[in-house]
Amino acid sequence: MTIDRHEQSPNLEQLPPLVLAYIGDAVFELYVRLRLSARYQTVHQLHEHAVRYVAAASQSEFLAVLQPHLTEKEAQIMRRGRNAKGKAPRHVDLAAYRRSTGFEALLGYLYLSGETQRLQELLALIEPVE
Repeated sequence: MTIDRHEQSPNLEQLPPLVLAYIGDAVFELYVRLRLSARYQTVHQLHEHAVRYVAAASQSEFLAVLQPHLTEKEAQIMRRGRNAKGKAPRHVDLAAYRRSTGFEALLGYLYLSGETQRLQELLALIEPVE
């Protein structure tokens, strides 16, 4: 088994947007952890800084930075994720949660579709490292 990408390419158009967001959440979490691990030495420090970047409010802000750079297809995927009917945690602003779900769905889509170069380009625009 490999973690490079989904071994059996699913029809990404048919995947529920919350599944794309679930994958995108993991992709972004790994990206942030890898970036921060070059700077911080303890797990406590890594966790303390990572939670700021993976929070819904931060992801919502990152999406605002990315939106002008998205292709029409990417914007469509983001909107599918943003409009998905998921239950937001009680402590999170609903609008920010929905935007963060759109952000995560986009990352999940790019990862699963093998568009890793484009994924890296977009992530480089937000650079979530202090």
